[in-house]
Amino acid sequence: MARKTRSPSARKVSTSESTSNASLRTTNQGDLFTAKPLRIGDEERRCRREGTWPVVGTDEVGRGPLAGPVVAAAVLLADGARLPGLDDSKKLSAAQREALVPEIERQAVAFSVVECSVEEITERNILGASMWAMHQAVSHVCAAARDQGVPPALVLVDGNRPIPGLEGPPQRAVVKGDSRSRAIAAASVLAKVHRDRLMVAMAAEFPGYGFAGHKGYPTPKHLAALRALGPCVHHRPTFAPVAALLKARD
Repeated sequence: MARKTRSPSARKVSTSESTSNASLRTTNQGDLFTAKPLRIGDEERRCRREGTWPVVGTDEVGRGPLAGPVVAAAVLLADGARLPGLDDSKKLSAAQREALVPEIERQAVAFSVVECSVEEITERNILGASMWAMHQAVSHVCAAARDQGVPPALVLVDGNRPIPGLEGPPQRAVVKGDSRSRAIAAASVLAKVHRDRLMVAMAAEFPGYGFAGHKGYPTPKHLAALRALGPCVHHRPTFAPVAALLKARD
């Protein structure tokens, strides 16, 4: 498991996992189905109207793949941060995401990227691993921000559930948060780029699977390679296609 945690001063941060529950506020999911389109920054505008500021955004990448880690990121953007083109990482090209990363890092009060390994995914299950990685990333960012005199007032979590056991500011689960919040979108970009780079490196280590292209997702090409070559150490043994091949091998 690797952690990439940085404030603009590049100071390292390390915190332990918390165990008590934070309070929770959730969005009205019915709002997602009105005629009004989702706009990046809607959640930040709402938070400012409520007087709940500043906010940390968090997201994860890599729940669905058959191989590689799940990666989470958290970001607290500085007031006045200008990030033209920022959006849900899935809507951006690889070049657009790569171009945004240094700008997000430069204009963040603090950010953190945390990997959860295949071994930890096996131990915790994929949901538990994703939540653990977000927990770690948010904890690092909150600590770094407090040290700089910018204590977060709220954590915006992409999805429909809060992070279990997170101490500190309250949380708000935001469905489609990476299309509604700049902080969540920034976190999604950092997590996506970090994981994609890992998978490209993995492709050089284990040629034949096509990791650089499909990034571990169960595409027809990946499934065919998996059947031909068998699982490698980076495949997730509890995921059905991998588990079936491991069982047949035994």
